[in-house]
Amino acid sequence: MTELRRLLVAVADSPASLAAARSAVELAARLGAQLRAVHVVSDGRLAALLGTVEPGTGARGSPAPEAVPVLAHVAELARRAGVPVSTVQHEGEVGPSVLDEARSWDADLIVVGRTTRRGAGDPFIGVDAQRVLEFCDCPVLVVPGPR
Repeated sequence: MTELRRLLVAVADSPASLAAARSAVELAARLGAQLRAVHVVSDGRLAALLGTVEPGTGARGSPAPEAVPVLAHVAELARRAGVPVSTVQHEGEVGPSVLDEARSWDADLIVVGRTTRRGAGDPFIGVDAQRVLEFCDCPVLVVPGPR
């Protein structure tokens, strides 16, 4: 099995995502691994049109306003645990963006939260987590949200 030295966690402002972030921080601390938190703004073009973010602040630019608190929270959790952490934001579809970041950063493990919402025909784990599982090149840890 590959040594787990680089853990990527997908974060958003949801209970399941924050549970995944806490699990990723704990695991990284136990393994002595680096952590990268990635947030994806999936409606960046609409937000730019509405004036809530500047166009082009997604992919590796300044975080969109809604991303700042969640990325800062995860970074603080990691710092308190003594885990080296970096954060990044992408604009686009969540699944492909997480996969692109995992590949470019050479992640050994991807950590995602399992959605608690169910829609007609939606898988229980969530569409984005399913896409990551289906197309990933490394192991994926799916963390259930709080009950």
